[in-house]
Amino acid sequence: MSPEDRPVIRILFDGGSRGNPGPAYGSYHIRFPDGHEETVHLEFRRRMTGNEAEYQTLLAALEDLLGQLERDHLDPRAFTLDIQGDSALVICQVRGDWKARHPRMRALRDRVQEQLGRFGGYHLERVPRGVPLRHLGH
Repeated sequence: MSPEDRPVIRILFDGGSRGNPGPAYGSYHIRFPDGHEETVHLEFRRRMTGNEAEYQTLLAALEDLLGQLERDHLDPRAFTLDIQGDSALVICQVRGDWKARHPRMRALRDRVQEQLGRFGGYHLERVPRGVPLRHLGH
């Protein structure tokens, strides 16, 4: 089955911190092929940079999604992910357009890529800041 033939799960994510570093937060929205949608808001229990919060939010979304698919006895390889976020750093590092020079960013990038490798395919797109603001509220 080609990536174009697989059902698509859409993820929109955004994260940030109050101060840099500071108390961090994030939100993600998942839309399933059957039309079911859910939005999750996160408050992280530690201080981190805005970039770390973006990565941690995407990881939380992927882990949540994988858990749901497992509970429903669905194979992640049967789905393609369409992931959108406004973080140039996260999108470009995960796609491989930019190097992850900082060890913390490299470790987060590697964890995201590992999770993405469990799916049948994926597409990452950087969207304008207004998209997550409109849908997630921050």
